This record gives sequence, structure tokens and C-alpha cells, in this order.
Amino acid sequence: MAATNRQKNEMFEQFQKTYEQALEDLKTVRTADDLEQFRLRYLSRKGSVTKMLSRIGTFPPQSRPQAGQLANKIKKEVTGAFEKLKKNISQAEQRQKPRIDVTIPGKPVDVGKTHIITQTCNDLLEIFGRMGFTVAYGPEVEDEWHNFVALNIPAEHPARDPADNYYIDDRTLLRSQTSTIQIRVMENTKPPIRVVAPGRVYRPDTVDATHMFMFHQLEALVVDEQISMVDMKTTIDQFIHAFFGKQTQWRLRPSFFPFTEPSAEVDLLWIDKHGEEQWLEVGGCGMVDPNVFDAVGIDNERYTGWAFGFGIERLAMQKFGITDIRLFFENDLRFLRQF
Repeated sequence: MAATNRQKNEMFEQFQKTYEQALEDLKTVRTADDLEQFRLRYLSRKGSVTKMLSRIGTFPPQSRPQAGQLANKIKKEVTGAFEKLKKNISQAEQRQKPRIDVTIPGKPVDVGKTHIITQTCNDLLEIFGRMGFTVAYGPEVEDEWHNFVALNIPAEHPARDPADNYYIDDRTLLRSQTSTIQIRVMENTKPPIRVVAPGRVYRPDTVDATHMFMFHQLEALVVDEQISMVDMKTTIDQFIHAFFGKQTQWRLRPSFFPFTEPSAEVDLLWIDKHGEEQWLEVGGCGMVDPNVFDAVGIDNERYTGWAFGFGIERLAMQKFGITDIRLFFENDLRFLRQF
């Protein structure tokens, strides 16, 4: 009997020590992380305070009510002190956070938009899409075969002069025209072909109001039986009037390109920065030379075709009244926000 009383007293003392230790440890809690560690140690399912309740059944029957009252009292007081400290720490952390003055006017948000060149390119692709053209893309770093040889430009032609191109090595260069994409399409597609090819091209031109060392082109290619120059002129006419309006004046001017025969330049009537009218060259066109068909394995006795290439910047200049091509690339937001 004496041993049972001694064991009971030891357990009551253990409850009291747990209570005192919990309150002592609670004094060292400073942060939310400290609170969580305290909760896990004392108030979680496996915590010291919670375990006291599970030990009540080990007391003698006559001592269990007293043990239960003590354990519940300890848990209530420790939990109360814990919740009070938790509230104080939370309030202190909230006070340390930067406050937002909702009466201050909000900061304006700049809404982005596509670049004028991208807008123009998208408009062009939409027009040709309605005409039944598909879109093709190709690499900007090209080999001589696609950039020159397959386009009927021989080694002695001045267009292949290293001073007029951006060569990477003896046989590789930055493409000088998107006609390279037309060659790639004809190499891998059997006629009929109706495709447009947009992209950047690179030529070491002297920079001025209408020339840049990098610009964008949109080329078109049609290959089928009984294709004539009438088809080409009709397509260009429909495109120009759809893009610029029916009032736009344009002309074909005889020219020469190694990859087309006959060839022509497409000029638009343009008003310069001085308000004077002048013809602005926007691209070249012509019937595909039979030698080009031979290079890509298309029967030039059965098929004919036409091609053209337009400078996208020059089309945008004409449409929006822009008088200097350099404005497209200066990234001046005062200019770009106008479109």
C-alpha cells in the first residue's frame, strides 16, 4: 500500500514538473517557429502535456478523479498561455509588415503591345492567308547552296561578294533574302505550291532613311501548271489594295534578278518627309527562272511559277507615313506607342 501511494505521489510530482517546465519554456518563445516547436513538444498528440491525460488510467481508481482534474487544469493553463503568446507574436509580426495606404493613388500599369513590325507582318500573313497561301519559315544562317547556287546566282555574280554579305565562313552566311525558304519549300514539296515566307535578312547596306543592315522581308511563291505573269500582277494588285487601300498607286518597273525571268521592281508612290511625292521601291518580282526549277528537281516544261519579295519595313513606312526606317529599331517608346 505504501508503494502504491509513493508511486501515485511521484506521478503527481511528474505532472507538476511538466507544468512548470512548459511555462518556463514558454518564456523563451519569440517567433512563430518557436511557437510551433513548443506546440509539438507539449500540446501535440504526442506532446508531454497531452500524454498526461493518457496516464490517468494508470492511477489507482480512487486517485483517478484527482489526477484527471490536475491533468486537465495543467493542459488548460498551458494551452491558454500558449494561445495568448501566439496572439501577441502574430500582432507583433503584423505591425512589422509594411502597411499599405489605400488612399494613395495606384501606380499606372504600362500595357504592352506588339511591335509595329510584328503588327505589319501579322497583317500581311492574314491577307495572304485569305488568298490561300500557307506560311513557311527557314534558318537565318544559311549555306551558299540555298542562298545563291539554287537561286541561279553564279560564283562570279557581284551579289556573292563578301563585302556585300555577312559571311560566317567560306560556305556559310547570314541569309541575304528569304528566297532561301522558297528553295527549301520546293525541295520538299511537290507542286502546286502557294506559300509566303516572312523573316529577317541581313545585308551590309549603308544606313540611311530607307536602308538598314538588317530588315524584314515577306516573299511569296506560286508554282503550278499554266501560271503566268498576269497571275502575279493580279495577286500583287489585290494585296496592295487590301493592305493600303484602293487609292494606292503602284507600278511595275522592268528589272533583273538571276532567279526570275522576266523580272520587275514594285514601286509605291510615297510622300517623303518634305511632303514631296516619289516612287519608293518596296520589292522585286518575276517569273521563276527555269534554272531554279532544275536545281530543286521541278519539271520546268510542265510547271511555271512566279515569286516576289517585299520589304516589310518599307510597307509599314508607306502605310503609316513613317519617313525613316531607323525609327523601327531605336526602341523609342514615344515612336512605338503611336501604333
